[in-house]
Parts: sequence; structure tokens; C-alpha cells
Amino acid sequence: MLQVFTYLGSIISNDGGTDKDIKCRIGKAAAVFKSLKPIWTSSQISLNTKLKIFNSNVKSVLLYASETWRIAKASIHRLQTFTNRCLRSKWQDMVTSEEIWRRANQLPIEIQIRRRKWTWIGHTLRKPKTTIVNQALRWNPQEQRKPGGPRNSWRRSVLQEGKQQDKTWGQIDKIAKDRRKWKSFVDDLCPGMDERV
Repeated sequence: MLQVFTYLGSIISNDGGTDKDIKCRIGKAAAVFKSLKPIWTSSQISLNTKLKIFNSNVKSVLLYASETWRIAKASIHRLQTFTNRCLRSKWQDMVTSEEIWRRANQLPIEIQIRRRKWTWIGHTLRKPKTTIVNQALRWNPQEQRKPGGPRNSWRRSVLQEGKQQDKTWGQIDKIAKDRRKWKSFVDDLCPGMDERV
């Protein structure tokens, strides 16, 4: 039986899904964007300032707690569609999404979420192993997936992304202890984040 509750502003369900939380985040971000319409449409405010306000207000609400989301392609598509719709309202000409991202100095939402996730992982791995958050991150249940359960989990996605850099969990744990090496590791996982928001 599916059970859902809200904790610290995030909607949590016992099946580990994030669909309800993402839907709620999009709704809240849409409300914030609507309230910023006078700023967004103002001709007296520079585009650079508008984008900074968009990032600090709309995107921060949209991606709140995204570090812990189990992301599916459909979820990424919904988040990216919302972001594109907001940004396209600034440019009325028919151009590709990639061109909109270039004009707005943005990267795909998937890369931004990945960056947030791995930054949080590094921060958590540097904490003492006795802390609850560190223990929770390292916890690896050995039981098999139940029939009908999700094929992909948050932990599996982390391990898959680590393999893209030919790193095991043990190697990732060691790298996290050195902040400079960790930054380089995360930069390789999330290309382009240094130059963009």
C-alpha cells in the first residue's frame, strides 16, 4: 500500500518514488515565476539581472531537495519542459531549446541535478562515519528488488554515474576526502557547470 507524507517540504513515499514531489515542486516554482512576471517583463531591468532572479528564486524552488530524487527520463522531461517554457517567454522567436539555453546561459536540468547530487554526496562522505546521514548514504540493502518495484534506485544511479568515470564506490569515497580532487571529479561528471549557472 502506497504511503505518502511530507517532511521538511519534500513529499516522501514508501515506494521511493519522486513523481509526487516533482509535481509539487513544479507547481510551487510556477507560482513563484508568475509572481515575478512584472520583473520578467520589465524593460528597465537587464536580462542578466532577470536571469539571476530566475535562478535564485524559480530554480531554487524547482530543484529543492533534488539531490535525493530518483530520477526517471519522464521526470527530467517534465522539469526541463517547465524550465524551457519559462525561458521561452523571454524570446518569442522560433529557436531550438539548445539555443534558448545558450541565450540564458543555462545547462540541461539533468546536468544541474547531477551536480547538486554529487556535491551533496561529497559533503556527506566527508562527515564522520558515525553521523546518521553518512551511515544512511553508505547503507546498502542486500535484498532483491520486489516484483513490480522500480528497476532503478537512487543508489544504483549513483553507482552507474561513477562507472562513467571508471570509479568504484570505494574509490569515490577516497576521492571525496580531498576537496580539490572531488571538484575535478564532479566537473568531469557535470561538464560545463563552471561557465554556466
